[in-house]
Amino acid sequence: MTWNLPPPPGFQGLREDLPVTGYYRHLPHWRQKGATYFVTFRQADSLPQSKLRELADLRRRWEGELGIADCEKVARLPSAHRSEALEILSRRIIQKVENWLDQGMGSCVLRREALRTEVTDALRFLDGSRYELGAYVVMPNHVHAIVRPLEPDCDALETSLQSRKRHTARRINRLLAQIGTFWQEESFDRIVRDEEHLWRCIQYIGRNPRLAGLTAEEYSRWVQPRWRDLGWRFEDE
Repeated sequence: MTWNLPPPPGFQGLREDLPVTGYYRHLPHWRQKGATYFVTFRQADSLPQSKLRELADLRRRWEGELGIADCEKVARLPSAHRSEALEILSRRIIQKVENWLDQGMGSCVLRREALRTEVTDALRFLDGSRYELGAYVVMPNHVHAIVRPLEPDCDALETSLQSRKRHTARRINRLLAQIGTFWQEESFDRIVRDEEHLWRCIQYIGRNPRLAGLTAEEYSRWVQPRWRDLGWRFEDE
């Protein structure tokens, strides 16, 4: 199979003729109206303190080289000439984090099917109303998904994600008879650039369980049926 397929309904890659906005927390988050995003969110305990310190050191080195002041992090995105360097930093951090997550650190409670179902049901509940959900995989300690906000001006990507994370955190904590933070607050997200990038994102989602050495009982994955009808599916099916 190849990625040379009709684009899924409503899919929009990164457009050069439309403005890109965003905000900066620990990482830059780029936004474009109508865009589709590859998002990752993880359990709060999925990385040990040693890994978090490594990420913090990496950020500090790059921010020092770029001259980013604390006030700029809160008030606005860095100026245009810093954007490419920040995107490189973002990719490097995400690559490190994804590699660590696949090593199965933390409690990994989402190995349990009942808890994964809380996540998949919550993700699919808003599909078609607040966003289009293209695909997902729920791993033992993190989630990857492809999401296109339907009304980004009034219902931003981060708003919908926080809604789903709050909802599932409450339900999972109740099932586990525990309290405290379940999800790491900040999610990772990237604009899907074009159809080829979308194909690669779907295949990454599809093969993530195999690369992490999981059995079929330890993960849940899904592709939007309308997309599957056009050939957008996991290669190993």
